[in-house]
Amino acid sequence: MRADNTGHIVTAARQRTEQTRERAVSTLRRMDAAGQLVTLASLASQARVSRSWLYRQDDLRGEIERLRDRIHRLESENEQLRDALGRALGERRAAEIPGQAHNRDTPNRKSPKITGPCSNSTREPASSTPSSSYPRSSKP
Repeated sequence: MRADNTGHIVTAARQRTEQTRERAVSTLRRMDAAGQLVTLASLASQARVSRSWLYRQDDLRGEIERLRDRIHRLESENEQLRDALGRALGERRAAEIPGQAHNRDTPNRKSPKITGPCSNSTREPASSTPSSSYPRSSKP
C-alpha cells in the first residue's frame, strides 16, 4: 500500500494561497500609494494573479471598490476646488480693471508716492555745468 502524501499537498496548496494573497495585497497597497487607478484587471496583471481568483476574494474586491470610490470623491472635490479658484481669480482680475472700485486687503492704505529719477514729478532740469550742482568751496 502507498503512503498517504495528501498532507504535503494540502500544506503546499495553503502556502501557495498565502503567497498569492500576500502578493495581491502588497501590490494593491503599492498601487494605492502610487496613486494608480486600481481595477481588478490592473491588480491581477501587476500582482500576477488571475482575475477569477480576485473575484473570489470578497475582502480584496471590497477594498478595490473602496479605493475606487475614494478616487471618484477626490476627483469631484478637486474639480470643485478648481472651479472655486477660477471664480476667485476671475473676481480678482475684474476688481483690478481700471475705473472700478478696488478691493484691497488694506482698504485705507494708499500707495506711497514714487520719488526719484523715474518719477513723473516736475523738477527743474539739471544744468550742464557741474558748479551749479555742487556748493562752491570758499577756499581758493
